[in-house]
Amino acid sequence: MRLALASVAGGAVALVAASMLGVAAAEAPTTAPARTVSVVGVASVPIELTASASQANAAYRQGMTVAITDGQEKAAFLAAKAGATVGAAQSISERGGDISCSSEEQYVEYRGEQPDFATTTATSVPVLQGAKGLAPGARRHKARRPTAKKAAAVSCTLRTSVGLVYPLV
Repeated sequence: MRLALASVAGGAVALVAASMLGVAAAEAPTTAPARTVSVVGVASVPIELTASASQANAAYRQGMTVAITDGQEKAAFLAAKAGATVGAAQSISERGGDISCSSEEQYVEYRGEQPDFATTTATSVPVLQGAKGLAPGARRHKARRPTAKKAAAVSCTLRTSVGLVYPLV
């Protein structure tokens, strides 16, 4: 009997000690997680069809500059909606980019040097033309004298994005 009472008393002491430690741990000061806003800034800038490496890198850096500004504006907008402001950027991540070229009449592939993208991609954008040929039963007209066509304007665009994380203050 004494042994049973001694083990019950020992168990009770252990439970009281554990609950005191639990209360002490719950009352210990804790730090709230830092509030941040994460955004992706994007930009599109023109680039020459046959850009050199230095021209391509300059266009890419211009695009990243515009993308960072876009990201800052997005972060400030979101922070204001949450009743806060943004501090200095905590992290910035390069997200790469791509170059696409188009013409009024045909597929156009970028023929210049690639900038130092995090990942490189060159794409062509097709522009569809109306169907050529005669409908059944249609008659051909007398051939006209060929005229010189204007050269189709080719435009190339470099797109890039940058990830940004700002603390909310």
